[in-house]
This record gives sequence, structure tokens and C-alpha cells, in this order.
Amino acid sequence: MVDIQQIIGGKKVGALSGRTFERIDPFTGKVATRAPASGLEDVKAAIDAAQAVFPAWSKTLPEERRTLLLKAADIMASKAETFAQLMIAETGGTAPWAGFNTMLAAGILREAAGMTTQIQGEVIPSNKPGTIAMALRQAAGVCLGIAPWNAPVILGTRAIAMALACGNPVILKASEACPAMHVLIGEVLVEAGFPDGVVNVLTNAPQDAPQIVEALVAAPEVRRVNFTGSTKVGRIIGELCGRHLKPALLELGGKAPFIVLEDADIDAAVNAAAFGCYMNMGQICMSTERLIVHEKVADEFVEKLAAKASKLPAGDPRGHVVLGSLVNPEAAVKMQAFIDDAVGKGAKLVAGGKVEGSVVEATLLDQVMPGMRSYDEESFGPVKPVIRVKDEEDAIRVANDTDYGLSSAIFSRDIKRAMDVAARIQSGICHINGPTVGDEAQMPFGGVKDSGYGRFGGKAAIAEFTDLRWVTIEDPNQHYPF
Repeated sequence: MVDIQQIIGGKKVGALSGRTFERIDPFTGKVATRAPASGLEDVKAAIDAAQAVFPAWSKTLPEERRTLLLKAADIMASKAETFAQLMIAETGGTAPWAGFNTMLAAGILREAAGMTTQIQGEVIPSNKPGTIAMALRQAAGVCLGIAPWNAPVILGTRAIAMALACGNPVILKASEACPAMHVLIGEVLVEAGFPDGVVNVLTNAPQDAPQIVEALVAAPEVRRVNFTGSTKVGRIIGELCGRHLKPALLELGGKAPFIVLEDADIDAAVNAAAFGCYMNMGQICMSTERLIVHEKVADEFVEKLAAKASKLPAGDPRGHVVLGSLVNPEAAVKMQAFIDDAVGKGAKLVAGGKVEGSVVEATLLDQVMPGMRSYDEESFGPVKPVIRVKDEEDAIRVANDTDYGLSSAIFSRDIKRAMDVAARIQSGICHINGPTVGDEAQMPFGGVKDSGYGRFGGKAAIAEFTDLRWVTIEDPNQHYPF
């Protein structure tokens, strides 16, 4: 078991109350980590620390912020093994997934470093004689990032990296499922030399989350909020932000469609589908959630994907497996319910189906129809439905038959045709001849519909963490009408 402390004002501290909570290893059932259980007094301390440093930090030169972010990226990359050990213990993820998380998170810091000189404005022609009018971007203030457990290093880093690049101090509210990993992100930044108070990380017990989040969002000093997580919680965050007039960036749930048209390269589609369905046990917001396959190629696709899925080892995340543990045993119970519901309503189980403790095999259900949980609900696990369609129009209809709209994929040898289909898919992200799961630090990442709004990544994220101001330089001797 690992005992950790949170970070407030550049210092490692416990909760002022002395309270702690424990995170249980989902595979072994043993205590993985013990962390401070923050209360409202800790929230105030973090806000005060961030606000105190805002005037100085917002005026730092781009070169200084870039240097710190680049140094943090190197330190983060050097801690890949530590992140891996924590991920296995706290969330049941595998070492390869942890390695990818750490690599991309370091890339997010490097991309943010490059953005420090891209926070640009413009000169706008004015109709007023002798006037120079400008649109200028400047730091917004204290930024709150609320990150989830499923891609903890990537999403914890993403929650604060661009805010820091834009000159804002940050508060990262760690996930209750992976407090040690999120605190380690803060430790990386402190070790890199960020001034005291610029980076703060709060941990809290699960039962205290509602009051902690409400206090953070309501604080006048907090000027921006970003949240990655479920749509259910995202609605609550969005409502809180609306009540307090705080701009929010929300990246929420998904039900990503993976369309296989009749002219697709089936082997390529199978390989991409397996990756998109079963990477991190399907616990990714972009995970392929619906395999929408043209009936002319459905038999071949299902046979080949079922064969591939059946060979993916599942078990102890400390071993050589592709699928480790789900985040908790309750998630596995949900997957069993998905399987039972689909099979009970006429779907065919063609691969996997075994549920043991918190481990679920790579599972494939064929001939899934509307009304089945696997068709309608986000699974967030390795139970995946095949939905057979009669033509392109039917595929588009099914793809859009969801409240979500984050990622999507289309497989076709005809790129013009695929582009036309992509334009009609209601999603923030679409990959042609690639998996639904993909992320790059410089890309505008986000969804539509119930998958949220706003964009992380690259230049698109600058608007999320800055205020755009109209500033003029005018003729002091200009004429007035009275």
C-alpha cells in the first residue's frame, strides 16, 4: 500500500482534518493507496494558494512557461515505471496501457509548451479615425480540472497543461479511483520548478465529491472549469457552471459507431475494430461501442473478429495479458448483465462471455437490435455489439441513433464515399479506415450532443483557457458630438 499526500501551495500536505480514504485494488481486493480526504477547508486553501500566485504567474514570459513544461515532460517520461505500478494497483490497467498513457501525457506537456507563443490576437480595422483596435488574449484566472480514472495520466495532464501554458494557476481534483496517479502528475510539475501555488492537486473521499466539486466551481476565484467523465456527472458540472457563469469544457460519454461498408478491407477493419473495442478493456471514452456492418460482409467480419477476440488473453493485469481488470467488480457485473440481456433477447454470443471477479473476456455479440442494452447504453467495458445493416443509409441512421457524439470510424476503399458518410455522422471525431480510439496532443478533441462541448488539444484549446479582450489605442484629441 502507498500512502500519499495532496499538493497545496507547492507543499505535500494531508487533509486539514486528518481524514483519509483508501483505494482498493480491483483485482486483488487489497488496499492500493491511502490518500487525504479533503474537506471544504482544504478547498479554500488550494483556491487561496492558486489565486495568490495568479498575478505573477500570468505575467511570466512564454519562454519561462515553455521551459518548465518541457522539463516536466522529461520528468514525466522518466517516471513511466512508477505510473505503471500505480495504474495496475489503483485501476487494474495493464503496463502497456500505462506506458502509452505516460508517453502521450509527456507529449501533451510538450505540445502545451509549444503553444506558449501561439496565444495570439489580431488587429481589427476600426471605423473610428485614428484608432487602432485589437483583440487580445490573456490568462483567465484559476482553472479547475476534474479528471477521470480510465486514462488517468493522459486525462489528468490534459486537464491542466494548456491552462498552465496560457498563464493560469490550476487546481486538479483527482479521481477518487486513482488519487496516487493524479498526485504524481502534480509532483512531476512541482519537481520541474513550477512556482508554489501554480499547481495544486486535491484528493477527496468518494462520498465527499459533490460538496468538494460544488465548492470549487462556486468559488469566485475559479474562472474556468474542465471535466472529463460520464455524461451524468457532466450535466451536474455544466449546471453548476451555468449557475455561477463559469465557462466549462466538457468531454463526456460516448457510444462510438464503427461502420464497415461492403467495399471495406475486412482484415484491416477487423484489426482496427479489435483495438478500438478492447484496448483498456473498452474503458475509453472513444471505445468502439457499436460495430455497424453491411450485411453483405457481416458474416466474414464477425467470423474474423470473433476469432481474433477469442485469442486475446484476459486476467491478472500484472501478467502478460491484453485485458486486465475492470475498474471495480461492479463494472464486471454490469458486463454480465449486458451479455444476459442481449442473449435473452435473441443476440448471439460469438466470442468471450466469461466473467470472473473483475475480469471480463473480450466479448462479441452478433445480431444486436434496438431495445437491447448493448445497442442503447454505453458499456464502458469489453462487451461489444455487431449491428447488421442493409445499406449505407441504414448504417448512417444507426450510427446517429444515439444521444452521444464523440468518436466514430468508417471503413471503405472509396475515400470520396467515406468522406461523404463522415460528413453525415454526428460526432466530434471521425476516422476513415482507422479505429475509433486515437489521440494526439495537437488535435481538437471533443464531442457533440451528449458527449459534451469545447475542445482540448493544440490551438483549439487556447480559447478555452483565456479571455478575449477588445483593446483600442485612440486619438486623445478626437472629436466628440458634445
